[in-house]
Amino acid sequence: MANATGDRPLIGVSTYLEAGARWGVWELDAALLPAGYPRLVQRAGGLAAMLPPDAPEHAASVVARLDGLVIAGGPDVEPGRYGAERDPRTGPPARERDAWELALVEAALAAGVPLLGICRGMQLLNVTLGGTLVQHLPGHADVPGVFGRHTVKPVPGTLYAALVPEEMSVPTFHHQAVGRLGAGLVACAYAGDGTVEAVELPSGVGGAWVLGVQWHPEMGEDVRVMRGLVGAAG
Repeated sequence: MANATGDRPLIGVSTYLEAGARWGVWELDAALLPAGYPRLVQRAGGLAAMLPPDAPEHAASVVARLDGLVIAGGPDVEPGRYGAERDPRTGPPARERDAWELALVEAALAAGVPLLGICRGMQLLNVTLGGTLVQHLPGHADVPGVFGRHTVKPVPGTLYAALVPEEMSVPTFHHQAVGRLGAGLVACAYAGDGTVEAVELPSGVGGAWVLGVQWHPEMGEDVRVMRGLVGAAG
C-alpha cells in the first residue's frame, strides 16, 4: 500500500459522537475519543486520524486514504445486527455508529487494509463476519467507569501469540463478548473463565492483517498489539 505520510503510517480511529459534551465554557455536540487511543497509535509509530460517524456509503473512500484502521471501544452493538432479541441488560442502541463502523470494517476487509478492533471493535468485526455476541457476561466490568484487570492466555501459532507470546494481565471493561465466531475468524486468546479475548483472520485469509482484542490496550503500557498494526500498515 502506498504510504502518503512518509515513514509514519496513517491510522484511522473511529470515535463517539455525543450530544452535550462539556469543556471549558462550552456544551456542544462533539466527536469524542479517549486520548489513550491516539497516544497508543503515536507510541507505536503511527499517525492518528479521528473518524467520526459518517454516511456508510463514504466508508470505502475513507478507508482508501488510510494505511490502517482501528475500531475503538464504545457502546453495545444493537442485537438486531446479529439476529438476536435485546437482553434487558444490553445498553441503548448507537445506530449511527453501528452503521458507520460496520461499513468501515467491511471496507477494510474488502481492501485488505490492516484492521484492529478493540473491545466493541472486536465484537463488530465478529458481527460483520456473521458471528454473534453474548449480551451479558458477569465479572469483566465490576465497577462502572473503572477498568479492571485479568489475565489473557494466547493460543500458540496465532498472529496474536507472535506479537505477545506470554500470558499477561490486561486492562478490561466489558459486559459482552463473542458468542459464535464469524466466518473465517479463529480465537487467539482466552481469559481464565474461557471467554474469547482475541480473534483474528489466520495469515493469508483475504490477504489482510486482521486482529480483534476484547481488552483495552490504550489503557495500558504494552504497545505490541498496536505496533503490530502499525507495522502491517507500513
